[in-house]
Amino acid sequence: MSEVLRGFLSDPAALAELNHREAAGWLLADGWNVCGVGDWATVWRSPDGVLAARVSPFEPAYEVFVHLCRALPGNPLLPRIELDSALEGGGRLTVMEALVPAGKDAVAEVWKRWDEADADDPVTAVRREAERLDAEVAETIPYWGGLDRNPGDPSNSGNVMAAPTGEPRLVDLFYAKGLEIYPELLADPSKVLAAFPPGRRRYMAEIAAVVRMSTPEEIAAIRKAAASD
Repeated sequence: MSEVLRGFLSDPAALAELNHREAAGWLLADGWNVCGVGDWATVWRSPDGVLAARVSPFEPAYEVFVHLCRALPGNPLLPRIELDSALEGGGRLTVMEALVPAGKDAVAEVWKRWDEADADDPVTAVRREAERLDAEVAETIPYWGGLDRNPGDPSNSGNVMAAPTGEPRLVDLFYAKGLEIYPELLADPSKVLAAFPPGRRRYMAEIAAVVRMSTPEEIAAIRKAAASD
């Protein structure tokens, strides 16, 4: 186990006081390296390649996926979660087993099982618990999007990864409506800011998609809107 992970696990209260920049700094200093960038987060891989840490500055929905994994410990289709913590300002750090891309055929097979499997298939337990959690939080999490299977592109492996030994893993099965949050933040900042307490959105202008895909002018406008209260 890396020293930084050992420290995070031994003092969760101190971890919760770090923001996403500070958490990422500790990972970098311990030899972790960025291995992926999504819309909301960056993913860091441990020096030995065994673990991955997902670090997000603003995270409305990911904790629900963590709840799913923890509700079904040992389910072979869900990743093993080593650590999960809210971060100062509304971010989140989640450490889990490191995964690799799944092949197209494996992705298709998982979703076929999702739709057709009998009650004894482990995917059925995942689907039922995911549907239950979706219904439970739909009215309480602002801009909740629900279950996310990337249905428009059957070959997209974004929600199906694999263990290094090849077994499939379902990931990121829920989403927040970022495509609504950020346009509305620019059009009507008060509406979006009212939906999230200040302590949960301090760094909402720093999610990976904003930083990666926006022009300097757009970044300035988003930062100004996010700070308008």
